[in-house]
This record gives sequence, structure tokens and C-alpha cells, in this order.
Amino acid sequence: MRTALLVRPSLNRSIATGAFVLVALGPLVFSSVWVSFILTQVFWYAIAASSLIFLSAYGGMTSLAQVSIYGVAGMVLGNTVTTGETKGLNLGLSPWIGLVAGIAIATAVALLLGAVASRSTGIYFLMLTLSFAVMVNYFFGQVTVVSGFGGIGGIQNHTPFGRPDLHANRLYYIALVTAIGVYALLRYVLRTPFGLVLQGIRDDPVRMSSLGYNVALHKTLAFGLAGFVASLSGVLFVWWNNQISPSSMDITAALNLLVIAVIGGLNRLEGAWVGAFVFVIVSDYAQSVGFLRGIGLTQTRFETLIGLVFLVIVLLSPNGLLGIWEWVRAAVTRVARQMRGRKDEPPQASPA
Repeated sequence: MRTALLVRPSLNRSIATGAFVLVALGPLVFSSVWVSFILTQVFWYAIAASSLIFLSAYGGMTSLAQVSIYGVAGMVLGNTVTTGETKGLNLGLSPWIGLVAGIAIATAVALLLGAVASRSTGIYFLMLTLSFAVMVNYFFGQVTVVSGFGGIGGIQNHTPFGRPDLHANRLYYIALVTAIGVYALLRYVLRTPFGLVLQGIRDDPVRMSSLGYNVALHKTLAFGLAGFVASLSGVLFVWWNNQISPSSMDITAALNLLVIAVIGGLNRLEGAWVGAFVFVIVSDYAQSVGFLRGIGLTQTRFETLIGLVFLVIVLLSPNGLLGIWEWVRAAVTRVARQMRGRKDEPPQASPA
């Protein structure tokens, strides 16, 4: 038993190390399309999904506002750095100022929303964050001074690192380093006293309150941290997409992020990266599969296709693809142990 328990984390570590080496060598291994389009998109999607999983799995708060928060960061960045050739305020400030302003304002908005929603739980918390997402979407759509439904373009031309051409490796490595930093940050926070208290609040908020912990404050700070993480995703999104519009943060986008988290595994941070990879692959390659084209599930019906993938995975495992992986690994370990036990059995004496 001890050997089996030691093998499991070792296998997980080996897979994680192999994946890290592969993406670190991405430009040498993958085509330019995969580097600049597929994997870079996976990174910023995963960063946003990790903020959702952090709140849900470790704080007991399922939020539909993470897309709106990264949309706020993107809108602030766009209004700050662009000049007169596009919509918005066109302040024409330094890209570094735009970067800091986008992250700071989005984090402040997340803290404010967390302070309002932290005293609610369950479906009420979910509905508050959904209401916030709707308000943000309509605000940027109807207030034409800052955006309008057409959105803001030309943001890619104004970055602290120069123009990150999508066929170059610069934006890829920025997104990769940010994704690794976010994962390390959240893992570290979960091991601190704050993270342990947050998990205690998730399990029994009444008992934690009776022990003297400020439940609302911990939830607010957790939401602020998740908002900071989501704002990083928003910055990467506008650099990658070169524009941002209210359609980038509508209800469909919010639900897509939830789907990513559930597909990968809503109870573990690693699920954000697994779910994002599957989501992007299905999104970009669905139309190239002949069978899917034959039954009408083309790119224009992507929501139907991803919905079917979502249902299949959830029916097989409520814990997403990571849950399926754990089940397969446990089954293989069990079969291997049984086969090893049979080999160790002494041969039976033949009857006289």
C-alpha cells in the first residue's frame, strides 16, 4: 500500500514535469499556429478559469463574474493606452501605466463586489455575480464614451514590450510565465494561514465565525485575489486579440469559463489548464472532423458541440477529466496489484 501511495504523486509529478518541458520548448516543438494561437489562448483562458476554481473549490463561492472582471481590466487598458484612431477615451498614456491601471482597477472592482457578495452563499452568491456580469456587459455596451458595442481596437500596438506579433514567441512566453506564476501564487496562498482559514470557511462558515474568524473579510479578500488573477487574464486577452468589446464579456463568455472549469475539474487548480486545452481544441478543430460536419456540428454550432462534450464528461465523472484520470489510474493500480498478488501466491500442490 505504501508503495502504491508513493507511485501516485510520483506519476503526477512526472506528467507535470513533462508538460512543463514541452510548453517551455513550445516554439521548437510546435508550429507557429499552435504557439501563437492555440497555446497562448489556452494560457489566458486557464488563468481566468483558475481564479474561478480558486473561489469555488477552496472558498465555496461559485462566481460568474470572472469574465467581467478581466473585461474591466481589458477595457481600462484599452481606454488608457490607445490614441485617436479607435473608440474609447484614447488617453494615449504609457503602456506601463495602462497595464498597472487595468490590473489595479479590476482588482478594486473585485474587492468591492466581494464585499457586497461575501455575506451571501449558494445560489444567492451565484445570482449576485451573474447580475454584476450583466451590468458590466451593458455598461460598456451602452456608454459609448468608454466603448460602445463595437469595442476598442488597436490595443496590440501599445504594449510595454512592443508590438507582440502573434507569429512571434514573445507573447507566448509572457502568457506562459504568467500562467506558471499564477499557479504558484495560488498554491502558496492555499498553504498559508489565510488559505487554510478560507478552506475552513468553505466547509463550515458558522463554526469558523464562532472561533473568531471574520468570514466576510476572508471571502472579500479571496474574491479580490481571484479578481487580480482574472485581471492578468484580461490583459493577456487584449494583447492577444488586439481588441475588446462587450461581446467578449457577455453571459456566453461567462458560461464558457464555467464550462472550462467543470470539464477540467472544478475541485482542483490543475483542472483550469486541462479544461482550457480541451475547450480551445474543440473550438478550433471541430470543423475539421468529417464525422462532426456530417451530423451538422460545425464551428457555427460550437455551443452545441461543447455542451455535448460537457454532458459526456460530467456524466462519466462529476470531477471532470482529472476525476476520470484518477479513476483510470486507480483501476490500473488495482489490477496491477491483483496480478502481482497472483504471481506471489505459492503454487498449489497437485492431488495424489
